Amino acid sequence: MVTNISVLPFVLAVLLLVSCKPDDDPALPDETPYVLTVPAGFPPLPAPDDNQLTVARVALGKKLFYDPVLSVDSTVACAACHRQQLAFSDAVPISPGVAGRLGFRNSPTLANVGYLPLLLKDGGVETLEIQVLTPLTDHNEMDFDIGAAAKRLMHHPNYVQMSRLAYGQDPSPSVIVKALAAFQRTLISGNAPADSPDTLAALTEAQRRGKQLFFGNTAGCGQCHNGFNYTNNAFINNGLYEVYDDPGRFRLTQNPSDVGAFRVPTLRNIALTAPYMHNGSLPTLEAVLDHYQSGGKQHPNKSPLIQAFVLTPQQRQDLIAFLQALTDTNFVNNPQFR
Repeated sequence: MVTNISVLPFVLAVLLLVSCKPDDDPALPDETPYVLTVPAGFPPLPAPDDNQLTVARVALGKKLFYDPVLSVDSTVACAACHRQQLAFSDAVPISPGVAGRLGFRNSPTLANVGYLPLLLKDGGVETLEIQVLTPLTDHNEMDFDIGAAAKRLMHHPNYVQMSRLAYGQDPSPSVIVKALAAFQRTLISGNAPADSPDTLAALTEAQRRGKQLFFGNTAGCGQCHNGFNYTNNAFINNGLYEVYDDPGRFRLTQNPSDVGAFRVPTLRNIALTAPYMHNGSLPTLEAVLDHYQSGGKQHPNKSPLIQAFVLTPQQRQDLIAFLQALTDTNFVNNPQFR
């Protein structure tokens, strides 16, 4: 067969234009809202005007959360340190990042992270979008440049398509941080046995006794761990040390009264999030109870709320039983988060 060579350049040019046009023109974003189920007693979930939850944004954020592509050597994902079965925390004192380098502090639960007014254990970040940059750029965690991460995603057609559907643009630093923040805002936990209005049916007798101890004057846990998320979101020194290697909120404020002060954590799913404290130094709930019963170490900044108290062995068991009643099994098994 003889081919008319003179028409080949024209045909090839037309084919190239047809095949490239869909990829070169960013698609209009899919603005289908993500339907968020907010538990009874929870306030509406806040979200920035430019990052309202949509199905496409949450899907992109979830994919990025589980993909090690955002670490410099593509070995560490967000999910490596925040595992769903552990209420999106980790089981080690300090989680390893790229090349096995240890991070700075214990990995916190991400349950209800969208409700926190300040992020990180010292409150150094004001929004989830900004917080994303901390692990991604930290040398001991993911050790990557956000701009380089965006360029890497441009080599993945699936990410290009999902980015355009979510935000109407190609992968960029803004898209990465917004998508990850969107997914994390969906991680709402509020369906533990302790949340049931029928405590007689939902809680055991030991758990009901433990609840009274928790909110009563003897243990006084509820002075700091209160509200729908079992935290007052304050920053306090709980007397963990006489001398702190990690000065806590002082790193930000340079206020001497903030030495050793860390954010009061949520106690939701607390039975799943061991080890405890900012550095993971207390391995069990029993060890945490030992610390608070002792009244803590003597430090000039220790909160006056931290006072020694006495419990009988049965009361200790009851209090721990109530803490276990804060476990939301639906949350840690929810397929929407995987």
